[in-house]
Amino acid sequence: MSTPNSRATDSELEPIGPPARHGDDSVNVRPLGSTRKSSTDRGDSGLMIAVQARDRPAFEKLYFGYYYRLVRFLARFTKRHENIEEIINDTFMAVWMGAKDFRYESKVSTWIFGIAYRTAMKQLRRQRHVSSLESVGDLRESADPSAEIDTQDWLSCVLGRLPLEQRTILTLAYQMGYSVKEIARITESPIGTVKSRMFHARIKLHEYALELNS
Repeated sequence: MSTPNSRATDSELEPIGPPARHGDDSVNVRPLGSTRKSSTDRGDSGLMIAVQARDRPAFEKLYFGYYYRLVRFLARFTKRHENIEEIINDTFMAVWMGAKDFRYESKVSTWIFGIAYRTAMKQLRRQRHVSSLESVGDLRESADPSAEIDTQDWLSCVLGRLPLEQRTILTLAYQMGYSVKEIARITESPIGTVKSRMFHARIKLHEYALELNS
């Protein structure tokens, strides 16, 4: 992708491809149970200030910094790579176009994940089917359901069986490290609704875990 100038107008913005991988595919993906660092938040705020000034290199750096985190998050909605790419591109087009309206009332990451969430919901509604929302039966066709799996595989299995709203909240909370208040902002839901969905999701996780281990 060419970047002729350090500043770009809206009409000059082109889709950005995924960042090149160097060895470990987990680059820029937070491990289970990790938390976001304030230094990262400050860095994101600095990049947003530059993006608001239409600084294209800063926009690309923001994109590359969030690409794999969004891939992991969006994989809870669809397993189709082309769908994920489209959602990410639409998300960052919205980031570029709406940067001037960002008021720093929330963290940059909360704002970006909120856009990604709403974009994913719109795409799923357009498709008018749920074939891309693969269940555990689609993801794992092992002849031996009791085969040993590691913690991350186990989590993927049980999350895949939850309703979409509950799956999204647990992913944001336990894999992305967001607070209940931030999740409410991302999903545009009341805090009470988020807490209720999290409560019921935990119950189902426990039930599925017992079933998986039986």
